[in-house]
Amino acid sequence: MMPMHFYFSDKVTLLFEFWDVSNVSGMALSLLVVLLMAVLYEVIKVGKAVFHHDMRSLKMTASGEAVGESETSSLDSETSHHAPINSAPSSHLPVIPESSLQTPARKRWFLYHVCQSAFHLLQVVLGYMLMLCVMSYNTWIFLGVLVGAGVGYYISYSILALHRI
Repeated sequence: MMPMHFYFSDKVTLLFEFWDVSNVSGMALSLLVVLLMAVLYEVIKVGKAVFHHDMRSLKMTASGEAVGESETSSLDSETSHHAPINSAPSSHLPVIPESSLQTPARKRWFLYHVCQSAFHLLQVVLGYMLMLCVMSYNTWIFLGVLVGAGVGYYISYSILALHRI
C-alpha cells in the first residue's frame, strides 16, 4: 500500500506502471523529467497569454471594425455616385451567408484559435500529470515539481516581459 504522507525514498512508481523507479540514478532521471514537465507547463501558460494577445489584435481586424469600416464606406460612396437615382433595391439577388465569406484574416484568426485550444489542452494534460506525480507523496518528486515550476516561471515571464503584454 502506498503511504499517505510525504517520504524520502528512491523507490516510486510515477504515472504509469512501466515508470517504476527503484534506484538513485532512476530517481535522478525521473526528477529531471518531472522538472522539465513543470517548466514546459509554465512556458505553455505564457505562450497562451502571448497567443491571446495576438488573437485579440487579429480579431479586431477580422471583424472589420478597424480595417473594414473605411473600406465599406468608400465602396458605398462609389456605388452611390454611379447608381441611377430612381433604382429600387433588387430583392432577387442571392444572400451570401456570413460563414462563407472567408477572408485571410478570419482564417488566421481561426488558426490561432485552434492553436490556443491545443495549447490549453496540453496545459491541462501536463497539469494533471504533475498533480499525479505530486500525489505519489515522494518528497524528491514534489521538490522537482516545485523547482521546475519556479524555473519555468522565471524563464517564461521574462520572455513575457519582452513582448510587453
